[in-house]
Amino acid sequence: MDNAITAAPLRVFLADDSDAIRRRVAALLAGDEIAIVGEAGTPQGSIDGILAAGPDVVVLDVQLEGGTGLQVLRAVREARPAIAFVVLSNNASEPYRRRYLGAGARTFLDKSSEFDRLAAAVAASRH
Repeated sequence: MDNAITAAPLRVFLADDSDAIRRRVAALLAGDEIAIVGEAGTPQGSIDGILAAGPDVVVLDVQLEGGTGLQVLRAVREARPAIAFVVLSNNASEPYRRRYLGAGARTFLDKSSEFDRLAAAVAASRH
């Protein structure tokens, strides 16, 4: 009998205004160790979806349709502080990084130059 304990998949929610980016991120993260539990492109859709799905990690864009990722980050951190946030954005200037990391994001990655680090950043957010 196999006594190995298998960790439950890491539950991830995708919040990005681009359907194409959400598909690309989902394809990158897909596997036995990660389950995509929801996605949205607007701040309110993201907040509602995250609170309903209860993910371990949210991959969040700075700019969402009709608002910002900061709205999502602040609302969810207030309601569910244990949920980790990995920000993935084209708006990766230092002021954005400071603002999002200061609000509680664990990691801030630039879509154009750090996309290949996303899977590792999401996995590291489990801890």
